[in-house]
Order: sequence, then structure tokens, then C-alpha cells
Amino acid sequence: MKKETFALIDCNNFYAACERVFNPELICKPIGILSNNDGIIVALSNELKQLGIYRGTPGFKIKDQIKKYDIKMFSSNYTLYGDMSARVMKTLSQFTPDIEIYSIDEAFLSLSGFEYLNFKDYGRKIKDTVWKWTGLPVSIGIGPTKTLAKVANRFAKKHKYTGGVFDISGHPDTEKILEWIDVEHIWGVGRQYAKMLRRNGIENALQLSRTPDKWVQKKMTIVGLRTAKELRGISCIDLETDIDPKKEIVCSKSFGTPVTELQHLKEATASYCVRAVEKLREEHQVASQIMVFLTTNRFKNDPQYANYANSRLSVPSAYTPDFLKAAHNVLKRIYRSGYNYKKVGVMICDIIHQSKAPLDIFEPTYLDDHRKVIMDCMDEINGKMGSNKLTYAAVGTEQPWQMKREILTPGYTTNWHHIPVVHAR
Repeated sequence: MKKETFALIDCNNFYAACERVFNPELICKPIGILSNNDGIIVALSNELKQLGIYRGTPGFKIKDQIKKYDIKMFSSNYTLYGDMSARVMKTLSQFTPDIEIYSIDEAFLSLSGFEYLNFKDYGRKIKDTVWKWTGLPVSIGIGPTKTLAKVANRFAKKHKYTGGVFDISGHPDTEKILEWIDVEHIWGVGRQYAKMLRRNGIENALQLSRTPDKWVQKKMTIVGLRTAKELRGISCIDLETDIDPKKEIVCSKSFGTPVTELQHLKEATASYCVRAVEKLREEHQVASQIMVFLTTNRFKNDPQYANYANSRLSVPSAYTPDFLKAAHNVLKRIYRSGYNYKKVGVMICDIIHQSKAPLDIFEPTYLDDHRKVIMDCMDEINGKMGSNKLTYAAVGTEQPWQMKREILTPGYTTNWHHIPVVHAR
């Protein structure tokens, strides 16, 4: 049987770390990253956690602490974080051909076939290279299964003597480490399953690994049984190196201030539609249906309204104007005056790969005429010159509906005008 070895690379406090790369004055400072419209804290540094502030805390509720402890708060800079994530993943791909991008700040690597190496030393080399090339700190867990690699990663983060790299494979204290992992922190065990396990006297990963298979499968289905086996060192969860194409593409954001005018709703809908169809083309897909939805703020004591409707294209397309026309027609159908709208969005569905797009006797397809050429040109220009350098008049210019981001940092890596300037003395 082939021996498996996995490494989980996890960026430490990723959003805060990205901000520190370009502003070293933030090192060792408590940092909080706010959600859309600068609402609640969605990411934070260890220094902020040590002050007793946690994820989900509304920013306006800690104004006194912000001043007292010099807490640095920032709007979510998703463009920066996405680009830094891509740089990390590209760096990791130098160390193995088999990589699964698990989230924006995590990736599994397959080290199977690398048995001639010292995995701990190889892990340190990966860690040092990511730091050198991106400036981002990472923790690395190595194990014979993906679940044990997760356990090892958590151990590496919590124990400084590991230097941020820990290999649990064949470790003499594996049972003690599993006993240290509470059921709530086992990869794949959700909150409700954790409560159920505790009710049945199973409080840590070691106890779950020793629980009979029949009981685990009965209480937690085959998925839970895989987790238990993985904790025993039996690899049951393969690396997912192939990214499945999206079945739906959704683009939507909450408005910074309530929107009442149809024209502003049209602009926001157009903006989200443009981005959704760009994502469609990035995966070489076409689609034949679009849904538009809008809603008021159900948390306010205002008249409430929410609605959605669909429109189907005559033939599958990835031509943005086709979807813009359909989206605006749908929006006019569902719009009602007299409401303060909080959000509008679009969802593109009925997606297929462009190679499987059906032909039509009476109408040329998107792939057979000038429309694809136009879209390819726009994508190439925007790819080279920056997002939305070429766009559509329908998205508007002032865009008063944009979400609130009053403390947004520059796009250091994605905007020529925001590139950091170094002054020599």
C-alpha cells in the first residue's frame, strides 16, 4: 500500500499579516479587520485576542479600547488579500506538483514520494521560503492523513518550540497530542456533532479515534467514520487537486447607505453582473440564466420588501451585454418604490463548459461571432492594466451605493498608484 504524507500550510492571522507586510509599524500592534460596511471584526491579530476582543465584535462597541490600547482597525481589503494568497499558493507549488488550495490562507500539499527527505527540515524550508518571498508567516503541520496534518498544524501554532513546523508521523507522543485536541477542534467535526460527542463522553480526538466504527457511522454517518479512521493514521480523504467548476456564480454586497432610486439599483446590479460574467469567462464557461434579487434591511424598523426573478437567454453566452440587458429587465419587474434597499445581487446559473455549448440553427452562438473576441480583448486589457480599466457605462461613475470602507488600506500589489515608495537617505 502506498504510504501517504500530507502537509497543511496555514498563514498565521492572514488578513492582519497582509497589512503588516506593507506597514511594518503594525508589527506587535493589536489589529482588527472589519466586515463589509465596517461592521463587525472578521479577523484579528493575536495581540487583539489577548485584549479579550474576539471575532464578531462590532467595531463601534470597542471605541474606548481602540483609543486606550492603540488598536489599529482596517476595512477588509479583499483585493490585497486575494493577491497575497495567490502569491503564497504559487510559492507552495514550487515544492510539490500536488497541491489543494483549501481556503484563501490554507493549502494541503502531498509529500508522498518525498520519503527520502527529512519532512521537518523540508517544512522549515517551505516556511522560510514563503516568508522570504511574501513576508507572510505560516505554520506547517505534517502527517500521514489530512486530518492528522490539521492536528499537527494546530500543535505547531500553539507551541513555540516547534518553530512553526511539526511532523506528527510516528511521533512517540501522538496519543498525548490527540488527547490535547478537544472534539470542537477536530477538522470535520461541527458544533452539533461536538455537543453530541461530549454528551456521550467523547471529549477529545484520542477518544474519538478509539470509538468503535459502527457507533461512529451510526451517529456521524460515513463522513464521521472517515474522520475517526484518519485520526488512527488511515488515509481516507484524498487531495482535491482538481477544482470543480462552479454551478452558480453569485455577486452581491450590502450597500453603504440605504438605496431608494431605481437608477442606483441598476448601477449596482450592472456592477455585480459585470464581475459575475468575468468569473464565468475565467473558467471558460457559458450560462443561459440569470437571477436578480433585492432586499431591504430586516433589522431596521422600516417597511420590508424582498423579491427575486429569473431571465433566460435564448442561447448560452458569456457576453456581458447579454446579461446586462436581461438583468435590467428583471430588476424593473421586481423593483418597488418607497423602500430603503439594503442589498441587490445577481446569480448566474445553468452553467456549462464552453466546449459543450449547444449550437442553434436560427441564432449564432457567443463562441461563433465577434462577441467572444470583444470579451477576450476586454479581459486582456483589464488583466494587464488593472480591474475595471475598461467597463460599462451602466455601472455608473459616482456609485453612491458602494459599501462603506472608510479605513481601507491601499492596493499595494494591484494598483500602480498604490505601489509603496521607498525613500533612500
